[in-house]
Amino acid sequence: MLAPSPSRLRQLLTLAWPVVLSRSTQSVVGLSDALMVAPLGEYALAATVTGAINTFSLAMLPFGTVFIVQSFSAQLTGRGDLLSARRYGAYGLLLSAATQAVVLLALPFVGPALGWFRYAPAVHTAMTDYMMIRLCSIGLLVAVEALGNWFAGMGNTQIQMRASVITMVANIALNWVFIYGHLGAPAMGVAGAALASSLATALGLAWIGVAFWARQREIAGAAPWALKRAEFFRMLRFGVPNGLNWFMELSAFTLFLNAVVAPLGTTVLAAMNVILQINSVSFMPAFGIASAGAVLAGQAIGRAEPDEVGRVLRIAATVAVAWQGTVGLGYFLFPGPLMAFFEPPTGGAELLRVGAAMLAVSAAWQAFDAIGLTVGETLRAAGDTAWCMWARLLVAWLLFVPMSWLAVERLNGGALAAIWCIVVYVALLGIGFAWRFRSNAWRRIRLIEHDLVVEDSRPG
Repeated sequence: MLAPSPSRLRQLLTLAWPVVLSRSTQSVVGLSDALMVAPLGEYALAATVTGAINTFSLAMLPFGTVFIVQSFSAQLTGRGDLLSARRYGAYGLLLSAATQAVVLLALPFVGPALGWFRYAPAVHTAMTDYMMIRLCSIGLLVAVEALGNWFAGMGNTQIQMRASVITMVANIALNWVFIYGHLGAPAMGVAGAALASSLATALGLAWIGVAFWARQREIAGAAPWALKRAEFFRMLRFGVPNGLNWFMELSAFTLFLNAVVAPLGTTVLAAMNVILQINSVSFMPAFGIASAGAVLAGQAIGRAEPDEVGRVLRIAATVAVAWQGTVGLGYFLFPGPLMAFFEPPTGGAELLRVGAAMLAVSAAWQAFDAIGLTVGETLRAAGDTAWCMWARLLVAWLLFVPMSWLAVERLNGGALAAIWCIVVYVALLGIGFAWRFRSNAWRRIRLIEHDLVVEDSRPG
């Protein structure tokens, strides 16, 4: 059995702090892009941040799918079958390669697709340039996430942290080079931010790829991979619903930004995107806590100790709520000073005024978000991905999208109505996921079939 509560808390935090740092570096990448293009004007800020969100939304299906690699890796590690766990890292890389091939074929359609929305001409042009470049590295981003989840499931969360730190440092340095044109490089503006992020992602993948190769050699030596089609498709069976879970939510949110918020004007769009970047400070560490809790939950299930899952979840949820609640209080008390970091040198007073009011309201969703994150990740660790997919799909598309359109477009609620719609959406998801966990339906799910497991595994 797992140790008593204080030891479980230490175990959770030991696993979590590298994940927290890793996810926080991803926030820094987004924040640095926003901060470093802000002096170029509102159009550049709106194009960069919205373009990054649009790009990530397109990548979310494969990105969310490879989250399931952690679930398989954790349960197989808990069972002591490292040879089988080894193969799931390779399956994640295969999926990332397929993702990149599909995205490259879709590049010519980026500009016309953005033309469906009411962007200012300068924003449309800059966003198209950004996304065309950034999409060329989406497969690399998925590969980093797949290998990071593989290592995390085995109880090593520091490898992805190091890859993320490399990516963050490289991104900041390369932003300085390519956005403004230093060290002999051309000043590329918004496109430079995209190029910097793509090159930084490649460096992070190089680091974690070498680590993966070395670790799998420790597990299996020169033994063949013996990849199995049945295992790959079983990974997709549980992973694709998890990918659709996140993809459908982000797609709804992307539609919300493009069709509901964008018509309110470039200032409101820029303010909304800044708020989303600021909120990543609260979200990413909480997601790290949730991911660490999911690792422990998956390993407990692999050891046939399902009763420990609830205890681990309670600890993870408590820590995450405490973190997001504290940061949310800062958003509520000091919205103006936080927004001031993103104020352009000229014409930024309206951005500051609108954004400060919106940021203060965003404090209302923090605790619900923490609950939804921790419970949702624990359900994913158990393989309960289909129910979560349908819950997000129904709440996002049947409630959030029409509600926000009605509140903003028809009732003229403006920017604050848009923010309150997000609060309602996040609250309903958190409550729904908590109900699902308490139903104990996740206990009846079998992520790993015995006939797919290699029994003669070697110790790592």
